[in-house]
Parts: sequence; C-alpha cells; structure tokens
Amino acid sequence: MAIRINNLVIGIDENLEKLKGKAAKRLGISKGDIKKFRILKRSIDARRKNSIRFNYTVEVLSPAEEKLKLESTDNDVKIQENTTKEKIIPGKEKMNSRPIIVGMGPAGMFAGLVLAKNGYRPLVIERGEKIEDRTKTVEQFWDTGKLNLESNVQFGEGGAGTFSDGKLTTRIKDKRCNFVLDTFLKYGAPEEIAYDGKPHIGTDNLKIVVKNIRNRIVELGGKILFNSKLQDLIIENRELKSLIVNGDEIPCSNLILAIGHSSRDTYEMLFKRKVFMEPKAFAVGVRVEHLQHMIDVRQYGKFAGHPKLGHADYRLTYRDRNGRGVYSFCMCPGGKVVAAASEEGELVTNGMSYYSRNLDNANSAVVVTVGGDDFQGNSPLKGMEFQRHYEKLAYKLGGGGYTAPVQLIRDFLKEEVSTKLGKVKPTYRPGYEFRDLKVCLPPEVVGGLQEGFTNFEKKIKGYAKGDGIITGIETRTSAPVRIPRRDNLESISVRGLYPCGEGAGYAGGIISAAVDGMKAAENIIEKYKPF
Repeated sequence: MAIRINNLVIGIDENLEKLKGKAAKRLGISKGDIKKFRILKRSIDARRKNSIRFNYTVEVLSPAEEKLKLESTDNDVKIQENTTKEKIIPGKEKMNSRPIIVGMGPAGMFAGLVLAKNGYRPLVIERGEKIEDRTKTVEQFWDTGKLNLESNVQFGEGGAGTFSDGKLTTRIKDKRCNFVLDTFLKYGAPEEIAYDGKPHIGTDNLKIVVKNIRNRIVELGGKILFNSKLQDLIIENRELKSLIVNGDEIPCSNLILAIGHSSRDTYEMLFKRKVFMEPKAFAVGVRVEHLQHMIDVRQYGKFAGHPKLGHADYRLTYRDRNGRGVYSFCMCPGGKVVAAASEEGELVTNGMSYYSRNLDNANSAVVVTVGGDDFQGNSPLKGMEFQRHYEKLAYKLGGGGYTAPVQLIRDFLKEEVSTKLGKVKPTYRPGYEFRDLKVCLPPEVVGGLQEGFTNFEKKIKGYAKGDGIITGIETRTSAPVRIPRRDNLESISVRGLYPCGEGAGYAGGIISAAVDGMKAAENIIEKYKPF
C-alpha cells in the first residue's frame, strides 16, 4: 500500500535519514517498517532567512499495515490510488499519407514521439539545423553578429527553449506532465527534475536530451528532415491536401503545426491561406542582470552559498497605475543574456543558464503586458507587427550589428543615459552600447517598468538602486496570435490541420508545449489506423 505524506519539513543541515524518521513517526511505525521510501517533491522554504528549511512530499511503502496510524483528520497523509496507464486506442480510418509535424521544439518532438511509439511513422519537418550544427551556428552569431535566418536561437531542433534555462515548471495539471518528465529522465536529464519544486535541465543537458529523443523517434520508424522549411499549404474545400517544403510538394492530410512563437513568415503564409487566427496579448520589456551573489544574500541571508541551496531565483509581480501586469519572467540564476533575433535588422534578447548555474550574473526578463488596444490595425497579425516595430527600434538604437542598448536600472528611473558600469557587467554578445532604453520601448511599457522597478526595490534591496543593468529588448514572451481549434484540436477553418504548442497560443513553456503536442498526436491516433 502506497502512502503519500505532504509537508514533511527538515532543517537545511539535516540529512535525509531524518526525513525518513519523520515519515515513520507520522505513520506510527519504525523506520525499519518502511519497505520503500521515495521523494516526490522538494521545495525550499526561505520565508525566515535565519531558519531556511526544506519541505518534502514523500511516498512510503510498508508491509506493516496493521501498525499504521492513518488518522482521517491528517490531510497531509493520503492513501495513493493505484493508477494504470491509459492506452490510446487507434481509430479505424485509413490514412492517405503519413502524419507530418512541422517544428522540432517540445510540442513537435513529443507529438513525434507519441506517434512513433504507436506505429504512425511521423515525418518531422524542421526549418533549422539539428542541435549539433545549430549550436555552432548560434555561437557564430553571438561572436560575429552574422544571423542565419533559418537556424538560430528561435529556430532549430529543440526549439527556442534549448537556449534558455531548460525550466520544467508549469501551472497546468495534466497527467501527461509526468510522461514528459519521465521521458526527459530516460534520455539524459538530471534525476532531481523528478522531485524538485523548480526543476531545470540547463541548456547543456537539454541538448543531449533533444538528440536522444530524436534518435528514438527515428528508431521507431519516424523520419526527421532538417533545413526543411514549410512554405505553403495546399487546401481544397477547407481541407488540407499537401504541403510545399523547400519547393517540393508533399502529400499531407494530417499536419501537426508546432512552429513556436517566432515563425512570423509562417504566420503570414497561414493568413494568406485564410487559416483563422486572432491577436493575443503578450508582454514586452527588458532583460535585467544583477550579481548572483547579491540575489543569493537577499533571498537566503546568512545561508547564501550553502551547497544544498544552489543559487537563488526570484519571482516578482506588480500591477501599475493603469492596471497592467509587471512581472519577472524566465529567471535564469547564474546565467547570461543572449541575442535571440530571427529576422534581419531586429533585435531581441533572451536569458540562458547552464545546468550548474555557476556564472556571475543572475538575469531575468521584466516585462509589461500589452494587448489588442495597444496594437494598430485590424489584422490578426497586428501584435506581431507591434513586436517587429520595437525590435527594429532596438536594433537601430544599439547601432546595428545586433549590438544591444543597455542602461543601469537607476539611470533608467532617472531617465539618464548611463556612462559607466558598476559591479555588474553585461553578458550579452556580440556587444552593447549605453543608450536610453525608453527610445525603443512603448510608452506604456516604460511607465510600467519604472513603477515595477521601484516596487521591486522594496522586495529585494538593491534591485533598482544598485548596479543592476537592463538590456533591450524582450518581446518573445509568448505568441502574438492564437489559432482557434475544435474540440479535437483541429483548426476551426482547415480540416487536417492541428495547431499546437506555443506557436498556436496554447502553451507557455517546455512542459505545457510538450503536453499540447501529445494531445494533438493522440487525437490523430484515436481517429486513424497506424500508417
């Protein structure tokens, strides 16, 4: 009988045997009566800086059932129900052609894996390079400013998340999340992602995992074409018939569209082909850098640097006088700010961390929500054009060559151009220049950031008044469009088209995108026979 125990607390310097003892005591048995002991979740409780603790959820198996004291009033002790994995039952319709997936980010990757495991031999089309080649191309861009329009931080195997922190946190409650985590573990992710309250893989480990999943899809009969760009859809009577890829026509009656949030030329093609889309709110702002040591001290007090804690992160939120949300996003402890452009003459930033998170700076996006009323025109792509406009301003402000504009936070608040750095050195490559960042940001975002930074200073001393640096700009927080779907996840306007993941406006991170890709694949499986 499996028993789940929540809220077991141990001090920072106590070992896990202490935890096991507390679990036994809670159940009224001895440690020797515990046959199996497994940590399900671990989080840090740092609300009291002088008494930082770990909070655990554990699973216990014990043959000594007669000894167990399971009080019904103890809400932290639950009998685990035996759950059996639901098998997907294939449909009976015959496929005219193998299912195709466009995009090898988390949504496309897990859609491909699910289809391949069930005998559907998917064809995956990815405009960018495989991860080994993509990494070299991206490094060249960061060193020289030479941008590859088809393979970059946004496009290529693994998706945009490959050059990030590899965060695996999600707010969705879906049983498929466990499958995603288990898959990552199976193909090379660190063990602690299974139980850590804020799991991350790191960009270095994520590249290994991505490659291993790719190889598994191929082993199961799938095929992956890199450097292969979707150029057009052939649609007849609102039904998908084929694709144009690199100038060639490929028969296709079932397409999982997992393009990510930055495939603007694909959005334009979909609009031209009358695929129904609608504008969606997102957020715009800057990348913020502080010394990681400062963040550690502010969050952990005297325990800063403790080997069990690692580097601290933060999550900050504020609502400005106009009701706009201002918040930190994609916080990367011990990481760096990276150039993340995907179009010529447009500048955008992102954050990245390796698994060790051992670099000098902490970075995070700090962004302000923008929506329909902020965008000009009536096109469903007006949010995308809004992004483009300000990315072009940032590129021009930086002086070209993807050099980024930077400013000390305290100078941004005083509306003064910075003239020298303090202790925090910008990590952005290929270079930076001191500029007035309000020139490349929407006025409503400038106001929100100024209010937000002032508020964040009250929460983390030194956040705004210290040597913190902002780098412009961050615009790719989520897709600027949503592609509406039916209950079976098909596009409402084209039969056989399954938009999914971040690019379709239905996900916000690695886990949720992977889950959405799986759901799209399952809908195809439930309708058709294996191909």
